[in-house]
Amino acid sequence: MALVVAVVAAGALGLRADHQTAVLVLVVVIALGFDYTNGFHDAANAIATSVSTRALTPRAALLMAAVMNLLGALLGVEVAKTVSEVITPPAGLHGLTVVAAGVLGAITWNMITWYFGLPSSSSHALIGGVVGAGLVSASSVSWGTVVEKVAVPMVVSPVVGFCLAYLVMVAILWIFRRAHPGRVGRRFRIAQSLSAASMALGHGLQDAQKTMGIIVLALVTTGHSDGEGVPLWVVLACAGALAAGTYAGGWRIMRTLGRRVIELDPPKGFAAEATASSILYLTAYVWHAPISTTHTITSCIMGVGATKRLSAVRWGVAGNIVVAWILTMPMAATVAAVIYWVVHLFGA
Repeated sequence: MALVVAVVAAGALGLRADHQTAVLVLVVVIALGFDYTNGFHDAANAIATSVSTRALTPRAALLMAAVMNLLGALLGVEVAKTVSEVITPPAGLHGLTVVAAGVLGAITWNMITWYFGLPSSSSHALIGGVVGAGLVSASSVSWGTVVEKVAVPMVVSPVVGFCLAYLVMVAILWIFRRAHPGRVGRRFRIAQSLSAASMALGHGLQDAQKTMGIIVLALVTTGHSDGEGVPLWVVLACAGALAAGTYAGGWRIMRTLGRRVIELDPPKGFAAEATASSILYLTAYVWHAPISTTHTITSCIMGVGATKRLSAVRWGVAGNIVVAWILTMPMAATVAAVIYWVVHLFGA
């Protein structure tokens, strides 16, 4: 975290010295706080399967995920631009209040779902929080962006993940149908280390950019950026915060993904991770859509589990996860709206 603080301070020194700077820096710190909670909340996305199959030890998996999240955060900014276009808040301090309320709504929902061990989407919590604060403040919401880049991928990506992971697992079962199970398990433990790293890289690529987009939105609101690019200090700060949060770990959610949905073995873990990471890369680079890593890996785990038999998936647990998915955006939006209303009531 010392690196993150240093980078933020260095970036803040380059900001225009006026009465909004202190509030702007506070909003940046809040956004990085969300990035940190995103890291420990979603760390399980990348490593739950490898830990549950014993392909990696928990500590080694967390260290690997933190490093790959850091690298992934440095690989693109297109998703950040999409997030920064979701709403157009008022200029100045009023706009900063809207952005801060949106992020705080997302952090609150993240903490609630983390406490109960539910792998909800930090991405959709952030979008929901920003939209909720935008609506209550009468800001302009880009519904076209919300529908095309958020709502549609939110529905499509889990379905695609389930189906593709099912097909990949069927292909693996057919290819290795005559191989010795013990030998196959050992080989796939090695392969799963690579697929887990790929998943962590995709998580960094997707999720760090969402916080970058929020910080850029705050910079545009105060006239410190034209919104055309993402400053290097923002990229480095978001990468560092996400990596630090990832290393802090998310053990509650890891248990849900790794053991409570289905019992995983190395081939299933590899199929789920390889499929999920491919979807993350495609949506980031081709469609520039901020999809949920949580939704994607969870649906892929269900897909590979369904190849054994449908009853192998614990649909009761899966149903609780789906309920959390459905509630995430409206609940984060509601919390953000309440926070904005309270702050605005007291004249801030």
